Order: sequence, then C-alpha cells, then structure tokens
Amino acid sequence: MTQHAPLIIDVAGLSLSKLDRRRLQHPLVGGLTLFARNWQDRAQLTQLCRDIKKVRRDLLICVDHEGGHVQRFKTDGFTHLPPMRALGEMWLHDGKGGPGSGALQATNAATACGFVLGAELRACGVDLSFTPVLDLDYGESSVIGSRALHRDPRVVSLLAKSLMHGLLQSGMANCGKHFPGHGFVKADSHTDIPVDQRSLKAILAQDAAPYGWLNTTLCSVMPAHVIYPKVDARPAGFSSKWLNDILRGQLGFAGAIFSDDLSMAGARRLDGQEVSYTGAAVAALNAGCDMVLLCNQSLDGGLAVDELIDGLTEAQLKGGWQPLEASAERRRALLPRTPAPVWDDLMVQQDYMHALTLVP
Repeated sequence: MTQHAPLIIDVAGLSLSKLDRRRLQHPLVGGLTLFARNWQDRAQLTQLCRDIKKVRRDLLICVDHEGGHVQRFKTDGFTHLPPMRALGEMWLHDGKGGPGSGALQATNAATACGFVLGAELRACGVDLSFTPVLDLDYGESSVIGSRALHRDPRVVSLLAKSLMHGLLQSGMANCGKHFPGHGFVKADSHTDIPVDQRSLKAILAQDAAPYGWLNTTLCSVMPAHVIYPKVDARPAGFSSKWLNDILRGQLGFAGAIFSDDLSMAGARRLDGQEVSYTGAAVAALNAGCDMVLLCNQSLDGGLAVDELIDGLTEAQLKGGWQPLEASAERRRALLPRTPAPVWDDLMVQQDYMHALTLVP
C-alpha cells in the first residue's frame, strides 16, 4: 500500500531551512504551496523546487497562479496573464468576424493562457497551479470578482476546458475551484463564513453545472468554505453530502479533492464550534477530501504546522481518520508525467512563442 500523505503545507522563505526539510520528510506531508514570499527570481525558484524534490521526489509543489491579481510570480520573464474575466469578455465580442467569432477567439486564447501558465511554471519546477476558477461571475463576490470567467455556466465550462487543454499541453494537471460555487455570496471566506441560502436545485442548475460537464477533464477539485444550509449545515469542504454524494456520486467526478486553506475563517468553525487545525483537517478528510491545505503558517517558527502534523499523526493512531490508498493514488496522479522544459529552450519553442501572441 502506498502511504497516504494528505498534508499540503508551506515554507517560510526563499530556501529550505532544516525545519522545512524535517517537516517535508514527514510521511503525512504530501506537498506544499508556494507564495510570493518564496519568489525572488527564476534561478532562486528553480533551486528551491530542486531542493524540495531532493527531500522527496513525490512531493507535490503547488501554487495559486491564475492570472490577473492572483499570480505569484510576475517578474524575471514570467508572462503577465490576464484576469480570467478578460476571456469571458472576449467571448462576447464578435466584431467583424461574424456570430461565434468571439467565442472561437476566446477559447483559443484560453488554451494559450493555459499552455503559457503551465509551461513557465514547469520550467521552474512547479508541479500544479490551483486553476481554473469555475465560480460564476455574479458581480457581487468580494473575493472572486475578475477571477471568474463568465456568468453563464456553459461559457465558463467551455473556456475552462480550453484552459485545461493548454495546461495538458504543458504537462500540468488542473484544479477546478471552488465547488459547488463561491461566486454568488458576497462574503470572503478568508475572513468570514459565507452562507448561500439557495436550494440544491438552483445550485446544481447554475454554479455546480460545470463540474458535471467537465467530469472527464478535471484532475482535481477544491471545494468552497461556504455553507449551503438547504443542503448541509457544514461548509462544502467538510460535507460528505457535497463531496461524496453530489460531487462524486451525482456529478461523476473521480479525481483528487483538496480542501481550501484550513487557516481561513470559513474553515475554523464547524457545527457552531471553534475547531483546531487538526479538528478541521480530520473533518475534511473524513468528509471526502484527499488532501488538506494549511497555508501561511510556517512563518514565525511554524508552530501551527507542527501542531497539525503531530495532531493528525495522533488522530490516525487513535482511529480518528484512516489513510486511503485511493487518495494516495489520486495525489500522485497530479504529478507531471513528462520532463519539464528548460526555460531557455522554452523561450524559443515554436508552440510557446505562438501561444504568447494569443494571450490577451
């Protein structure tokens, strides 16, 4: 049996400390998420990723690198990718090309964005970006905003599929977020506990529809820290009904499920009670998540990271959660299967240079 390593943590700086290496060696740690603080330039990022893989080859190196204002690396040659809303706006502009020309241009641009995004990250050693955002653009959300592709779930699905095709061309997997949809609520789950009062029927017909339409294309999914009380009293990422019954059972998704960041306000209160990081992690894993994220907690010594590692170890020994071989396989399936390009070679690669001309 392959060891299930569900924890995705972070590191404090530009290089690995002895403490970072010790944490990454722990058998319950399966990867890490990088942030802007981990970036100085391409040479430094590439060395950091090499050092991580020297600790363990199977560690999954992740980043939130969507485009627009959610793009961790923006200098030293990285292409400035547009906010995803720009692709949705392109869809609507047919101009002199006739009906449908805007849609064709937008899907082509989405594929180019996905390829450039994935290829540049992979050339520096990053395995996975948490993209695309599948939330619908209702124009009200304080945290989604221009990160959303469009209001229409059909347009979102087609543009996201094109973006994921580009990621696939680069050798990178994908992650659709935030299931079943974060775009309708105004509150930001980083600082609040958003509540969406709509019915399951309404959510399935709109926000969750892309997850069913894309179930053969999505490699992984990240649920929202949003409560949908007409479906479950717990946020979606802690709800077996949402993850097992609806996402996997009804919508046919078979890939990996990541929790969103457990340090967010939307993850810290379950069933009316404040929970620890360990409590939140155990609840997410038992609800159907394969991996759980704890972000921005390695700073100032990283006591919270160590407490989570120790707490989850103890919970496993006491039978509070059980590692699943299927979860281990789903995590490993997200690792790239083709050699990463060398940056200088990528810069003169014909497919890459063509894709750059299509990025809005």
